[in-house]
Formats: sequence, C-alpha cells, structure tokens
Amino acid sequence: MGLPVGSTIPSFRLMDQNGNWFDSADHVGKKPMVIFFYPKDFTPGCTAEVCSFRDHFEDFSDAGALVVGISSDSEKSHRNFSKKHELPFVLLSDTSKTVRRKFKVSSRFMNLLPGRETFVVDRAGRVVLAFEALQASGHVRNALKAIKGIQENGTISPQV
Repeated sequence: MGLPVGSTIPSFRLMDQNGNWFDSADHVGKKPMVIFFYPKDFTPGCTAEVCSFRDHFEDFSDAGALVVGISSDSEKSHRNFSKKHELPFVLLSDTSKTVRRKFKVSSRFMNLLPGRETFVVDRAGRVVLAFEALQASGHVRNALKAIKGIQENGTISPQV
C-alpha cells in the first residue's frame, strides 16, 4: 500500500501528454485531487480504468475535483492513448518512476507489474483515501464516493 491516509502528498512535477509541465504545488490548496497510478497505456485493464474515469469525469468535475493519471509511459504514448480514448484529464509521464516511489506505490508479481493505486487528496494536500487493487474496477467508485464526501462535508473521515 502506498502513502497512508492522513499523510500529505509529496510535491512533484511531471510532463503531461501535451508537453506541459504539471506541478502539484499549483493545485494543492485550490481543489481536491484524484491521483491514480496505473501500469501501462493500451492494456485492457488500464484502458478500462482510464475510460471509467473518463465516463465519470463530469461527476468529478461537478464535485470540484481534478483528475490526474500517472504511469511510466512516455508523453507520446500518453498523447496517443488520450487521443484514442478521448480522455478529458491529464496523463503524466513518470518514466523514471520517481513520483511512483514518492507515493510508495509498489510493484506486483515479483516486481514485474507496476502497482495500481488511487489516492483522493483534499484541498490541503492530505490523503483521505488510498485504494489499491490490481483489478481496474472499484477505483472510480471509491474515489467518487470520497470526493462527494469532501464536497458535502468540506472534509471526510479518512478511508482505506
């Protein structure tokens, strides 16, 4: 499991699929975030996961949340993946896996498969939900529930 609930996310800066820098410091303090780490573009499970985030993007936006996907794929791969699936959120390229390590997202199956983990972060940059599951299902449902809790209450009780 990655960063524990209640911890503050580390600051990070990565390039998105359009060649723009994304700096977490530009967003902390402004709105809650859903940051999901996934293994690889164009794989069946990852495609299902990002398309599920896409299909619920309006729900996240209506709740005031920023959605961010991160994998170790290149900017070009992300650009092609985003274009093919019409993704309305940023995909960040973490080719060195530095941010993955900062968030303590572990690899699986003898270190061969990058982990799949979703974090919901409140406006202050604190983790209020950390959800880990190899299967793509459940990530969006749990993240949306946590975001709606932030929207309704300003903050929510930490969940694991």
